[in-house]
Amino acid sequence: MKIVDTNIKGLKVIIQKKHGDPRGYLRETYRKKIIKWNNLIFDYATTSKKNVLRGFHFQTKFKQAKFVSVLKGKILDCVIDLRKNSKTFGKSFCIELSEKNCKSLYIPEGFAHAYYSFSNLNIIYYKLSNYYYPKYEDGIIWKDISVKKKWPTKRPIVSKKDQKLRTLNNFIKIFKGL
Repeated sequence: MKIVDTNIKGLKVIIQKKHGDPRGYLRETYRKKIIKWNNLIFDYATTSKKNVLRGFHFQTKFKQAKFVSVLKGKILDCVIDLRKNSKTFGKSFCIELSEKNCKSLYIPEGFAHAYYSFSNLNIIYYKLSNYYYPKYEDGIIWKDISVKKKWPTKRPIVSKKDQKLRTLNNFIKIFKGL
């Protein structure tokens, strides 16, 4: 396992090794000894079909650090730094995560998170630092022009809930940051 710092403080790319033979493969996704994020207490997995876009999501209370891995398929994983006093507040970062490239992303608390699914079936595995509280969930709309993110398609499949999310400027007016 190799940890690579990004240009946003605390945001890290983890490059894992995959060992395979004709039967399949083995991939170590997390090792506490190497990745010392002891606060990751909650795991879940999601599936998404091709052209699905989820996010940008965050929790206003009980913020979550996230460790994101793709077990099957390929996604474009994107985050926005919403930390109040961060030098990179409002900046975004995107990376392709896939079963082939064996990369994962560690996202500190205070970020909005989204992803776009490239493959017909995508299985995404998360380790999180806090439980999910729907009451405190909010988000930034995926097509906000101030985020300056060009998605792979202009017509992704987006939930009704995600279509109603606020812009980054509205977030700043209401919350000022996380």
